[in-house]
Amino acid sequence: MVNSSHEAMHRIFQEYPGLFTGVSKVLGLPFSAPRAVTVLPTDLTEYRPVERRADTLMRFDSGEDESFLLAVEAQSGKDKDKPASWAYYMSFLYAKYKTPPLLLVVCQDRATAEWAARPMRIGPPQWAALTLQPLVAGPHNMPVITDPAEARADLALAALSAITHAKDPAVDGILKALSTALQDMTEAVVDPIIEFTAQGLSGNRRAAEIWRNLVAVDLSFYKSYIAEEIRDEGRAEALVQKGAEDVLLVLEARGLDVSEVVRERVTSCCDLEVLRRWLTRAVSVEAAEAIFGEVGGAS
Repeated sequence: MVNSSHEAMHRIFQEYPGLFTGVSKVLGLPFSAPRAVTVLPTDLTEYRPVERRADTLMRFDSGEDESFLLAVEAQSGKDKDKPASWAYYMSFLYAKYKTPPLLLVVCQDRATAEWAARPMRIGPPQWAALTLQPLVAGPHNMPVITDPAEARADLALAALSAITHAKDPAVDGILKALSTALQDMTEAVVDPIIEFTAQGLSGNRRAAEIWRNLVAVDLSFYKSYIAEEIRDEGRAEALVQKGAEDVLLVLEARGLDVSEVVRERVTSCCDLEVLRRWLTRAVSVEAAEAIFGEVGGAS
């Protein structure tokens, strides 16, 4: 099933094509920075009722006859059928574009990464007619970037570091370094990094909450949807708190006895409409408990 963390793990390469150059250096591979990158259609379906679609597909051109295709796949778990699909992708792409294809699999846990990295040999035991060997980026080989200066030097790689380490305790330091690095950046630079990081962490509640809090505190002046969402939540909570205080204030101003049971029920209510209804009743009821309505009736 496609989810937002799945999307972030491959779409970040579309937004920041240079990210692959940084990843390749981490993996110890001699890929030079491209002069041009083209995002290609991901539909690899033949004229048959079998749909095959890569996650992200790009063409890298160096201008020195070193062009290649990069297919990026986000993989959240082991899937026995996936290697065969990947082998099909590579064969189809080479036949269609006559350009060497490369497969990069991005994972968020070590077990999946190690599974994806295993060479897959297609053919009889005596001789493999085809061997699939993906590049794999995951928590086992992506850097743990906890230095804001290092994060600032390559924001996309820092975001990928956070995404691939989302399930690791180390993600706390990575996210703090990334939020610090973003503080003196322009909004145009900051917003997509915030969004990709948030999407990539969405499968891990703890990491997602840490990032939300950092955005709210360190990057509150940006208008990303996370910051706006947090500010909206804060405004809603303030309105609810004020509504509960108003209900209790009216009851006490009228000299009514407000029991702990009534006080607890009012202060624990999170529905602003219900609080407004109770406030209306508080003006005229003869006992504080009556604001909740008649027995058996609506609250």
